[in-house]
Amino acid sequence: MPDSGDLRGVESTPRQDTQVRVFAMPPQENAPSQEIVQGFLEALTSDDPHYETARQYLTADAAKTWEPERATTVLAQGPEIDVARSGGREDNNDLLFTLTGSEVGTVDEQGSYAPADQKYHQSVHLVRDQKTQQWRIDGLPQGVVMGKSDFQRNYMSVDKYYFASNTTGSQTVAVADPVYVRERVDAMTQMVRSLINGPTTWLRPVARSSFPTGTELQKGVTSLTPDDQSKLTVPLNDKAARVSPTVCDNMAAQILFTLENVTPAVDEVELRAGGKQLCALRDRADAVAARGSVQHPGYLYFVDGKHRLVRISADGSGTKPDPVPGALGEGAKDLQAVAVSRDEYKAAGVGIGGKSLYVGSLTSGGSLGEPVLTSDGATPADRLTTPSWDAEGDLWVADRNPRDPRLLVLEGGAGKPLKVDAPGLNGRIRDVRVAADGVRIALVVEKGGKQSLLIGRIERGEKSGGHPHVSVQELRATTPELEEVTTMSWAGDSRLVVVGREKGGVQQMRYVQVDGSTPEGPTPTALTGVKEIAASEDDQVPLVAYSEDGIVRLPSGGQWQKVDADGTAPVYPG
Repeated sequence: MPDSGDLRGVESTPRQDTQVRVFAMPPQENAPSQEIVQGFLEALTSDDPHYETARQYLTADAAKTWEPERATTVLAQGPEIDVARSGGREDNNDLLFTLTGSEVGTVDEQGSYAPADQKYHQSVHLVRDQKTQQWRIDGLPQGVVMGKSDFQRNYMSVDKYYFASNTTGSQTVAVADPVYVRERVDAMTQMVRSLINGPTTWLRPVARSSFPTGTELQKGVTSLTPDDQSKLTVPLNDKAARVSPTVCDNMAAQILFTLENVTPAVDEVELRAGGKQLCALRDRADAVAARGSVQHPGYLYFVDGKHRLVRISADGSGTKPDPVPGALGEGAKDLQAVAVSRDEYKAAGVGIGGKSLYVGSLTSGGSLGEPVLTSDGATPADRLTTPSWDAEGDLWVADRNPRDPRLLVLEGGAGKPLKVDAPGLNGRIRDVRVAADGVRIALVVEKGGKQSLLIGRIERGEKSGGHPHVSVQELRATTPELEEVTTMSWAGDSRLVVVGREKGGVQQMRYVQVDGSTPEGPTPTALTGVKEIAASEDDQVPLVAYSEDGIVRLPSGGQWQKVDADGTAPVYPG
């Protein structure tokens, strides 16, 4: 280091993150049978787009029938290879190997992830060619298998975007549909193809795509790359040639939403079909459809020491809370839990003891009136949960009364509560949070002393006679490894923040995807004694918790800061 002289600025090239490429090795001449199996498994983790090298480990017939894209099985560690000789000694001409491990997840042919917790056991059969005397695999399971670390290196989670089909509001709402694609194998083209193919099976009943049925990339298009102006041109087949300008803008918006966080960046999408431009969209995607992740809340709300609803600025700059306008801020009822509508015009509050639910406007002079719902549960723990507002302005809440447990929705936060059917629900609901898209709901469900986080699909319709019918379908577990879920909140278009504990473990805070996978990126800074958590779908808004220190806030890149020592029940709108 120099110890004298002046300081001078120098031009430097920004550091480029280099990506490690993994190339598969073909089978060696006269390789023993176990090396053939090991080499094949290693080839599955390479960046070979079509698994051509992996197919060299197979017989000609097996190479034709093997479908690697059918499924991906994720194990806690790489698969272990055990020999189970079917023909006796190695000098015979066929051998059977078994692959074993602990299965932690699977990805189906649509790219949809599902967590798993079971033993993996599959067979691989080898034969020795009579002419060449080389070992090759002639029997193997469909799909690919790899350890968790290889999966995280090879695959990335992507949110495809569609439009909610069962909402009644005037504004179009975008719904995130997370899938996994191979990260270093032309991910952009994979994402566009997957988007055009439509929503995954689980989301399809409540989501629609603007792409006409039968739409595909134009024949011969194998790769999509933006130009030096960050413009991506997408040639489509003739099925899309006659769409209206509005539908074309919707299609382009879906692509822009989906490609938002990929590299290289895409700022504009041009769609072409039939040899002509259909439309081009730039800087207007968020005007096409609303997304929770771009809706910035105005305030953070919580209950102060006087049991009133108060608020501070959501951007983290304020520390002194002010009572909200209206009866809930004036202390008309002592509150223990609250929820604020997404437009921040109305609020719902559960009174002390959890027996009564009130709804009031956030305007001065408004009266509160009678409760819109009451619970007959014997104890506070058997009464009403914290409520949650959906994108339609409807209010959701669960009554935990063991004699009559119910999930309820109140249209517009008023009127007669409608009981929500939840087939497959096994246990008692302890917490409810509806996503900003209005078509997904997160539930903490307790059974046998354990609490699980489940994600369900909200379906709306009518019964005979025109009566509305609402149900939550196909509940699926997102945190099977946790035996206690203390609290949770939506923290993105397809992400939640969860506080819980594994068996024999300590309380921890983590992010989870709605499909049960773990998103990339850092986990929240640890905090002890968390009782409630509040997050916004907008990840620029600070995470907030109610802990043993009261209301605390986590600024981006910072440490937890105390906001209010006497406050409880923090929430952002929703």
